Amino acid sequence: MQDDRRKGLMITVSGVLIITPDSLLVRLITVDEWTILFWRGLLSAIAILLALALIQRRRFLPGLLAIGRMGLGLAVMFSIGTVFFIISLETTTVANTLFIVSTAPVFAAIMARLFLHEAVSRRTWLTIACTLVGIFIIASGSVGSGPGSLFGDLAALVTAVSVAATFTVARHSRHVSMVPAMGLSGLVTALIALTVSPPMALSQANAAYLGAMGLLVIPLSFSLMTIGPRYLPAPEVSLILLLEAVLAPVLIWVVLHEYPGNASLIGGAVVLGTLFLANVASFRERPRR
Repeated sequence: MQDDRRKGLMITVSGVLIITPDSLLVRLITVDEWTILFWRGLLSAIAILLALALIQRRRFLPGLLAIGRMGLGLAVMFSIGTVFFIISLETTTVANTLFIVSTAPVFAAIMARLFLHEAVSRRTWLTIACTLVGIFIIASGSVGSGPGSLFGDLAALVTAVSVAATFTVARHSRHVSMVPAMGLSGLVTALIALTVSPPMALSQANAAYLGAMGLLVIPLSFSLMTIGPRYLPAPEVSLILLLEAVLAPVLIWVVLHEYPGNASLIGGAVVLGTLFLANVASFRERPRR
């Protein structure tokens, strides 16, 4: 059990550390958001689906077909979340985006209650209330002359809801591997971007940043963060995933000198603190073996 836990910790933390520069790469790229989305989606789809085809070989096509309509729905919902995530990063501060997106598990709890008829504890309802207060504080700093943008904050909220819907579908269909659906979501994202606007020409630097993002950061991090929960309880995984919402804004602050604003820091502290305490409490309640 301890060996499995160490393995899960190493895998999950590695996934979070790899995804942390994602927001910085988006900010460093100097083309419009639709070009970013097209190449991000296409390259990540190629990387994920090609890796699955090489690893699974004859099992690849049956595995792809096994995701069914639920998998297609997951791919569409995740791609919608990706679109609004990039829009949010381009229109508000990185801290605002990541603090708000980190509330996805809260919305997943609401959806699990509505669609899967799972019980929601009193502590979860209190967590939901506190995180909504945190979101309100973050958004208040985007009104007027603050560094954020209310539109970008709303886009981040749509991302959180989309990711929560993805969690809900994955939980409902947990007997089927949804990794192929993640590859398909990249294709859907690229198609959406291509429909809205043709991709711009890429400079050498932009091509390098997009290649690093689409071929390395996204496929590797998502794969590791998908494998990690096999060895760790969900609350512990959730605690580790909060690291991105802490590390990425600090990285942006150091490299690009983007100060998120006092409201964002206060609201983010409320959101992350609430989620941290809720997950610690849930982990301690887990039956010991």
